[in-house]
Amino acid sequence: MLEFHALLDVTDCHWESIDSRPNYWYEGRCPQSGELLRLPRTRMSEDLARGLMQYLAADDSYDREGKMYGILLVEMPAGEQAILKAFSGLLKGCSIVEGWVPPIPGRDRVAFDEARTLTQLEAMKQELIALNQLPQRQEYEALFREFEVQMQVLSDRHRNCKQQRDEKRQLLCQTLTAETLEIALEQLNQESRLEKIERRQLKRQRDETLQPLKQLIEAADRRMRALKQQRKELSRELQTQMHAAYTLMNFLGKARSISSLMPTNSIPTGTGDCCAPKLLHYAAVHNLKPLAMAEFWWGPPSGDKIQGEFYGACGDRCQPLMGFLLSGLAQNPLVSNNINEGLTGGLEAQPLLPTSNNISCGTGILPVASGLEAQPLLPTSNNISCETGILPVTQMLPIIYEDKWLIAVNKPSGLLSVPGRYLENQDSVFSRLRNLLLDSLNLTVVHRLDWETSGILLLARDKETSSQLRQQFAQKQVHKVYEAVLSGTVKIDAGTIDLPLWGDPENRPYQQVNWECGKPSVTRFQVMTREGNCDRVEFLPLTGRTHQLRVHAADVRGLGIPILGDRLYGCRAAAKRLHLHARELSFEHPQLGERLYLQAETPF
Repeated sequence: MLEFHALLDVTDCHWESIDSRPNYWYEGRCPQSGELLRLPRTRMSEDLARGLMQYLAADDSYDREGKMYGILLVEMPAGEQAILKAFSGLLKGCSIVEGWVPPIPGRDRVAFDEARTLTQLEAMKQELIALNQLPQRQEYEALFREFEVQMQVLSDRHRNCKQQRDEKRQLLCQTLTAETLEIALEQLNQESRLEKIERRQLKRQRDETLQPLKQLIEAADRRMRALKQQRKELSRELQTQMHAAYTLMNFLGKARSISSLMPTNSIPTGTGDCCAPKLLHYAAVHNLKPLAMAEFWWGPPSGDKIQGEFYGACGDRCQPLMGFLLSGLAQNPLVSNNINEGLTGGLEAQPLLPTSNNISCGTGILPVASGLEAQPLLPTSNNISCETGILPVTQMLPIIYEDKWLIAVNKPSGLLSVPGRYLENQDSVFSRLRNLLLDSLNLTVVHRLDWETSGILLLARDKETSSQLRQQFAQKQVHKVYEAVLSGTVKIDAGTIDLPLWGDPENRPYQQVNWECGKPSVTRFQVMTREGNCDRVEFLPLTGRTHQLRVHAADVRGLGIPILGDRLYGCRAAAKRLHLHARELSFEHPQLGERLYLQAETPF
């Protein structure tokens, strides 16, 4: 049985006395009307969530498995307020736990197939662990290193002997003649042949020793690849069944399966098991009006997730469902009054509106507070439907350089370089320019900057220019300079970081140093100024790997200090943004043949 928590059980404050300004919006577009729908995470909901954190902190068992938790502040049919709580996935191995919102209905219809598949997956997992931990792997590595040492010692000795023979040949040629010289030179040649034989014998001994182990390891690796593929296919089949069975309800009273709401071939594992969909579905089914929601991570850190930190809707699983889930939700006054405002700046706490003013979003009309004029959701001059996948130009981009072949902009932090997978992530530099420029048919982004990174982004306006610029980047002919502020201080003033980077496909977009699988990644750095407890650093990347500067700064084998604001790689200091800026870019203009030097002033 679900336990509704009365508001005063968690806090002694009243709604009217709580700062209700939003720190984040859960939002999506109604599939029918295209209307932008919003539900806030307010300071009040964060305070209520911290009350749940105190409950979790009192039991050590919650610290052992990392997962997202969430609370939803709701208004009951009679007008009183209460709190729902939910967890993502399973809690201590169970999907149904008393006092928590139950899972999305439909799981029971595939329970047998799920249990059978999970048993198969666990068996495969254990086999993979055993194959990965084969004792022959360590034996092979130890013997391989031993032979490498022997080969190096032999090569060093042979090199010295060859040098001595060369010197002796010169001396013999100066002192001996005819048959005597020929005999002496033949003796030196024989020594050289014997050394080659010695080297071949050592290689043969190495191969005879290592080959059986190598064959066994390769067979194990082939089996591991096959098992991983089987696991992926089994998981995909189970997820397809579950997504077809999972049925979500929205506030219009409409029910749809997850598979009908998302592209069939791109539904991530675990969709529908997160807190937000569970909370909103439950509220819709039981005629509860959501007022505010908050989700946080609890347990061991995972990727960019840190215990006790608040997070928004996950981009792949929850965000694509938000528009449907919020459809029909009578807009609360905070959403209505601030629909066109920023998340935190310039917002004043608004009193609750009378119930009669709460108009369903399904009508396409948003209520406004007394004395406020209604504002259009999107600039009317663009007159573009949200269903086209093309967003209007809501903000002009600073253009650094432009001609008929290429264009360079100063990308702000918090804007994508190119559109994301879903409609909610379409706003980007590329989208805005495509919508703005008349000759944008062949427009391409030549390189990328992270969503949080600001600075110079280069785009080509025709295929030939794009190809030539990409070639310059690939051949390391483009000079790039980044400026960053570290969240601490480094001991040396300048140097080079050479750490290969690899992206774990199971933990994207996180990158890590990996000496076996990683791609070569080299960065030069120089401390510009030391500003209190933070150093301002200039980075010159010689390669262009994903998150290269961020990892090279944060990893202990690099600078060991994360960039300020880089929570993904361990920065704990308070910061409004990632302090990383692409400041300079120079390259040869593909058409003009002259070198361009571009610069964008660092905004921090």
